[in-house]
Amino acid sequence: MDRDEDGTNTRRTRLPAAERRETILRAAAEVFSMTGYRAAKVSDVAARVGVTEPVIFQNFGSKAALFAAVVERAAAEAAASLDELAAQAGSAPGLLGHVLAGPGHGPPEQDSADAGAGTGRLHHAGAAYGVLFADAAALAAEPELTEPARKALRAIAAHLADLIEHAQAHGGIDPGADPQAAAWLLLSVISAQRVRTAVMPPDLEPAITALALRALAPPATAPGLTQAPPDIRG
Repeated sequence: MDRDEDGTNTRRTRLPAAERRETILRAAAEVFSMTGYRAAKVSDVAARVGVTEPVIFQNFGSKAALFAAVVERAAAEAAASLDELAAQAGSAPGLLGHVLAGPGHGPPEQDSADAGAGTGRLHHAGAAYGVLFADAAALAAEPELTEPARKALRAIAAHLADLIEHAQAHGGIDPGADPQAAAWLLLSVISAQRVRTAVMPPDLEPAITALALRALAPPATAPGLTQAPPDIRG
């Protein structure tokens, strides 16, 4: 907000349309991630941006359309973050184990306190997986959200399938596993994290990760996966 020389507030500087839209999407992603779609209020998004509710509706039309745009944006960012993880993880199980470990974590083998520039998108993608995609899955039957939610979930599943297929070519994943089925298995585990966090004893999460990874491990290594991998949740 601009200020006069005496420090009093003047009218707010108008942002370009694209920048305003991006600012709203960032704020909405935070609100939806914290409260979930149903409990989220457009007024809370507006307050974070520093505008009135009508400004939000002028840009997106409805709460449902805003959520759909947030989920679509999160899917694109999550795909980019998966590519970054794939470049940093030392193995396919390492990548998939990190993806399954849940929101709010940096790359594998990196200290969780590292605040380096490369971790920002990874943290955001984790939040998207843990809450936004879970909400999208739960709301996929609602008329206003059906197609956007399905589109975002299908995009992430397709990207995971590509990564799994690449890992199969390098021996990290069972070559007999169907990449698409494996991708949906992982996405199902990810989407249910919100429910597990609410009601399940937290010490079971590493075992669930181990079971999911065991289902995709090459036959020669599967029998040896009898223990959960190290907890990388920090």
